[in-house]
Amino acid sequence: MPDPDKTDADDRMKALFAQDQPPARDPLFSAAVMVRIARRRFQADVAMLACVTGVGGLVLWGLWPTLSPTLIALSQGLAPVAACLTLAAIVTVPLMGGRPGAALGLES
Repeated sequence: MPDPDKTDADDRMKALFAQDQPPARDPLFSAAVMVRIARRRFQADVAMLACVTGVGGLVLWGLWPTLSPTLIALSQGLAPVAACLTLAAIVTVPLMGGRPGAALGLES
């Protein structure tokens, strides 16, 4: 026959330790939160790239009258070097973290 004091003590210990257990996890909720975080990061990346592209376009538009004669004079030697540097940047940025902001040092 079981000892009534032992089962009562066990029940009290179970109740005491039940307070320290972590809450139940919902995988669908966790997945939804991760999707929202990824979407927010993606939108921030797109916004940052759009701003950088717009500012770069405005700078080039403003400097084009000055740069045009220089580029025409240097185009034979500059085009292959520019193509190689562009290709190197395209390959290097994804390898160094994948996120454009992190690769440019804009994120910590």
